[in-house]
Amino acid sequence: MASKKNNAQKEKPDIALEKFQAGYGIAYNHPILFPILRRCHICRHERTPYPANGLAKVSQRASIYCHPKALAEPKEWARAIAHCALHLAMEHFQKKENPALWNIACDFVVEKFLAEMKIGPPDYANGLPQGVNDEEKLYEHFLINGVPDGYKGLGTAGNDMDILFDKPASETKWATLFAEGLIEAVAKAVDKAADHDAPAGANPYSAANRAKSWFISNYPLLGAIAASFAIIEDMDVCRRMEISVAAVSCAMREIYINPLVRLGEEELRFVIAHELLHAALRHDIRHEWRDAYLWNVACDYVINGWLTEMGIGERPDGLLYDEQFKGLNAENIYDQIVTDMRRYRKLATLRGVGMGDILPGDVPGRDGEDGFAGDGVSLDEFYRRAFAQGLEYHQRNGRGYLPEGLVEEIRALAHPPIPWDVDLASWFDEMFLPLEKQNSYARPSRRQSSTPDIPRPSRVLRLDDLDGRTFGVVLDTSGSMERRLLAVALGAIASYSAARDVPGVRVVFCDAEAYDQGYLKPEDIAGTVKVKGRGGTVLQPGIDLLLKAEDFPKEAPLLIITDGGCEDRLILSGREHAFLIPAGATLPFSPKGKVFRMRL
Repeated sequence: MASKKNNAQKEKPDIALEKFQAGYGIAYNHPILFPILRRCHICRHERTPYPANGLAKVSQRASIYCHPKALAEPKEWARAIAHCALHLAMEHFQKKENPALWNIACDFVVEKFLAEMKIGPPDYANGLPQGVNDEEKLYEHFLINGVPDGYKGLGTAGNDMDILFDKPASETKWATLFAEGLIEAVAKAVDKAADHDAPAGANPYSAANRAKSWFISNYPLLGAIAASFAIIEDMDVCRRMEISVAAVSCAMREIYINPLVRLGEEELRFVIAHELLHAALRHDIRHEWRDAYLWNVACDYVINGWLTEMGIGERPDGLLYDEQFKGLNAENIYDQIVTDMRRYRKLATLRGVGMGDILPGDVPGRDGEDGFAGDGVSLDEFYRRAFAQGLEYHQRNGRGYLPEGLVEEIRALAHPPIPWDVDLASWFDEMFLPLEKQNSYARPSRRQSSTPDIPRPSRVLRLDDLDGRTFGVVLDTSGSMERRLLAVALGAIASYSAARDVPGVRVVFCDAEAYDQGYLKPEDIAGTVKVKGRGGTVLQPGIDLLLKAEDFPKEAPLLIITDGGCEDRLILSGREHAFLIPAGATLPFSPKGKVFRMRL
């Protein structure tokens, strides 16, 4: 009987070991972690410095010491092992004045990355403090301000440090292995999302594909995006789509290179980077109401300027480049070139004269995508995530200069655009600071039913504060203005004026001539105003009327509402002003004031 009992005890499975092995398998087989973990030593026995109250520690010698008896779920082990591996990958073994605070800062950055990559259960809730974007700045923030509770306990060693400093066994380049893992993960995700073989016309051994491979191996900002694109060098395709040098389909994730054009290796890098930036910055959908070709030209000026500054490859002869546009974004450049459309329509993009190298979603003769990159992830989300992660890694490892404008655009793409009415409300907030109400017995208020005979003061605005608190509205009432747009614009103005204690608004209607409506109460603007005119559009007389009016304050701003069919130039004599126009309209000049675009 005793021997049977002993045999049963021997055959009893080790649940803790099984869960550990399952969790280690999850981490080891993850494409990002595999290049790192295959060079690590996993130690799980009593004689190692494992954490007494945690799951794991990692040493500078690339040893991960795991608790031999901890009964944790496989996903928890996967997260702990991944956490330790990322300390190596992110080169967190740095001597600091306060090692404990440095460990806390590194733990938070690692957990943030794991949550974004969905490796293991998320274990943090707080975001980075304002102005802090890496562990170095977070560490400095902790030294000055202390560590809030929400940032503690994110390591894998309980109350102990999970980073063990010792002499490294070898000069392993962990950051390089980390980059390889990121590239492999993106490539696998794209292959899974595409679910098809290499497209026809793709030559994996061509000079263009070698240039693409250079980005994957050496340039993390564009490496993940480059891994998701196929290079098509098919003469029939290029002839059909009239591609003289190159073009890009952002929806299909394909770059087309004309094989008859002889470009050097450095020139090919420049061209491929040019097309990748078109895709990553979503220039294909950002043109909105703008002329597609002129928008393409404006984007080319921006991208070629950035790539020249960054020193990526060599700019081929004939590409659009102009020093006068340095520092401007595509929207600003577009506003300038539309004033001379005849000249700029004669310029050539990489595709040719009069044709943009940003191809539409429905490319002729190609099987299109459905707007998703696989696993329910939209193309927009895919590009944004890959570009943002590439920027973070590029800056973290000092992989080369990036223009400030490019960095701003990448970060701006991570946030949705502000609706026009919210943007207009912010402009009103800038123009009219809030007023403070005061107690007054001029109109006593009996607000307490328990003491109805005791008069109490009401809260009112002083009349002196309202003096000069107004603005002018110059309204285009020509025949081309839609009545629904007029109603939306006037309704927004009325509500914002009332909310910001503007007692009266000076309104002028303009078509072929100006009609002065005088000062109107906010509630009268949208309800009782009857629009006069409906002829052609001349706005300058209405503006002159307000600028010269003796009863209109010199510092009062102007809001000009038009569909864009006005003069080529407006003289506002330095007066603060803004334009409110329909979403699909353009102004025939480069505006100096803010422009708000109405959407119904």
